[in-house]
Amino acid sequence: MDDLSWGALALALTLLSGLYTWTRARARGAASTARWAGITLLPLAAYFTHTLRLIGRIGTAISDWAIGFVWNPFVWLGLVLAVIAVVLIGVSTRLPGSGGRDAASASAGAGRPAPKAKPVKGKAAGGADLGLGDDLDDIQAILKKHGIS
Repeated sequence: MDDLSWGALALALTLLSGLYTWTRARARGAASTARWAGITLLPLAAYFTHTLRLIGRIGTAISDWAIGFVWNPFVWLGLVLAVIAVVLIGVSTRLPGSGGRDAASASAGAGRPAPKAKPVKGKAAGGADLGLGDDLDDIQAILKKHGIS
């Protein structure tokens, strides 16, 4: 499209929007009229800043891509391959030796679960409560384990 065509499109959009603004002004208040008056000026602003032409080019590029996407058999082949790949990846997580639960148990030592730490109370040697939080209780237990009190 040449510059004259873009100008005619902008003028037509502005006139249609202006007509709608005029009908809204009679039915609604000043806020609606001001809002639609601003919307009415947008096509002319887009024309003068060459944004209307940019929007047209983007629309044409998207429609060309969509038409090529729908009618190209290689695109459909690619989609089928992508679905097969996702299904294979999903199935592989459920097979033995997939690296999920089996890898964790192998690292724990030949199928035996790792020993769990016993909870330690925040008590001193005499049985008095030290009033320490859970984190400090753990630190105190580690220090006692190594002979440091």
